[in-house]
Amino acid sequence: MPEAAYIHVPFCRHRCGYCNFTVLAGRDDLGSAYLKALALELAQLGHKQAVRTLFIGGGTPTHLGPAWLAELLVLVRAWFPLEPGGEFSVEANPRDLSRATCQTLAAHGITRVSLGAQSFDPGKLRTLERDHTAQDIRAAVACAQEQNLDVSLDLIFGVPGESSATWQADLSQAVALAPAHVSTYGLTFERGTTFWGRRLRGELAGLGDDAERDHYILAADHLIGAGFEHYEVSNFSRPGRACRHNEVYWAADEYWAAGPGAARYVDGRREVNHKSPFTWMQRLERGRSPVAESETLSADGRAREALVLGLRRLAGIELGAFATRFGVSADFLLGENQARWLAAGYLERAEDRLRLTREGLLISDWLWGHVLFE
Repeated sequence: MPEAAYIHVPFCRHRCGYCNFTVLAGRDDLGSAYLKALALELAQLGHKQAVRTLFIGGGTPTHLGPAWLAELLVLVRAWFPLEPGGEFSVEANPRDLSRATCQTLAAHGITRVSLGAQSFDPGKLRTLERDHTAQDIRAAVACAQEQNLDVSLDLIFGVPGESSATWQADLSQAVALAPAHVSTYGLTFERGTTFWGRRLRGELAGLGDDAERDHYILAADHLIGAGFEHYEVSNFSRPGRACRHNEVYWAADEYWAAGPGAARYVDGRREVNHKSPFTWMQRLERGRSPVAESETLSADGRAREALVLGLRRLAGIELGAFATRFGVSADFLLGENQARWLAAGYLERAEDRLRLTREGLLISDWLWGHVLFE
């Protein structure tokens, strides 16, 4: 059975212009209804499911406040008891992480806080429509560290108007806070977001491929130089502090999930809940399934997906173990692409391991289409 679980909490103070997640902004009045619906969905499990990793994301789970947050954590732990030494993560907004909230998190077994810092620069924060300041980030990190919680900082690069110096300053200030983990993401313009519409109207423009490439390399060099291990395309950690929950996804292992828009992968079947929190709640209140989409992956589909996910990790994949697990070799799945990508310097092969080079990481999104759909 899966040994990981994800819970989606949709509440936020407001929706940022680039956000395409399932979010409820300005509807804190629905907190009790959400918790009731979540309890109904978790009851469909039938019995407790012990896990090694738990991740509560959103939205902004910490926006619930200490009382509702405590109720949520008790509920989740009741259905997904965490094994000794397990990892329990929660996403947080810097403005929400008060001393009382940090104490609540620690008291209910949270071990790791993923903090949506995004930037320390006032101009970037305004462009991204964030509601916090650099000082809020520093205060939140200090609060979490006082409770002995591991801190992961999320940072965004490629923001309109961003210079290399601004991005360098973001990285330096993040490292100065001594986090256990840093994630760096290039800004994307997702259909359905306000940023998408603003870009179509010419009000926003990305930095361009060359500048984003330079900023990606700058982040990798800076963080590796500061003692972080680059272990996945967008993720860096202190030795031994990688996000174990996300590694479940990259290993193509199965996982439970609950909440509006949540996606689970159990017994070879992928299911996605209704993204509308209202539809999700109404279906559960009426005793109906919250699932909107479901798909049983073919053996070939599972193998190709696992190959793509495995190559996101800097360690790459062990070819023998991959073939044993999926009954097909990575050589077969890659076909003629492998020789071309090895020659181009996108892939490298050493003994029984295949991995992307730095050049390959830079264009990995382009490479995946050739693996998944050929």
